[in-house]
This record gives sequence, structure tokens and C-alpha cells, in this order.
Amino acid sequence: MTGIKDIQLIGDEVAIRWNDGAESYYRMDRLRSLSPSAETMGERDLLGKEFGGNEKGRDFTGTTVTGWNPVGLYAIQFRFSDGHNTGIYSFDYLKQIAE
Repeated sequence: MTGIKDIQLIGDEVAIRWNDGAESYYRMDRLRSLSPSAETMGERDLLGKEFGGNEKGRDFTGTTVTGWNPVGLYAIQFRFSDGHNTGIYSFDYLKQIAE
């Protein structure tokens, strides 16, 4: 798995330079809309009943990243201007959604 060498906020994008030298760029509002949190994506209980996911398709135009925290050696937790901060973005997921 590739780790992150550097991360910067540039305009309305988050720029990530990976340890392997690759670079990825993410619009902040898109990162917010693709948050892998239960709040955004939903989750199922043991019986299969879905909870959350009430933000699917919501417009996050203008939402910005205000900071981030590393999560172990495998993920980042972004903080957003709308108060959202529960999504754990694994490095694999970030590579998947790179523009």
C-alpha cells in the first residue's frame, strides 16, 4: 500500500503526493459528497436494515476542507467547513476516486 508523502490545499482542491511519486487532486466539494461515512453512504445493521445515507445526491458546492488527521498508516480523516468529520478515507479509496 502506498502512503502519503505530502498533502496540500490548493484553491478548491486537495493535492496529494503519494510515496510512489504519483499525484492526485480532489475537488473539496466532491470529497465531501463521496465521504465514506455512514452518514453519507449509509450502513446496515445485523438484520440488513439500512440506516443513514440521507446525504446521497446532496449538493456540497462551496464546502471546503478545513483540516485533516492521519488514521494509522492507511487513511485520512478530513474535516469540512460544514462540520462533517466522520468519514475515514482509506488510501485505497482515495486512489479509487482520484480525478
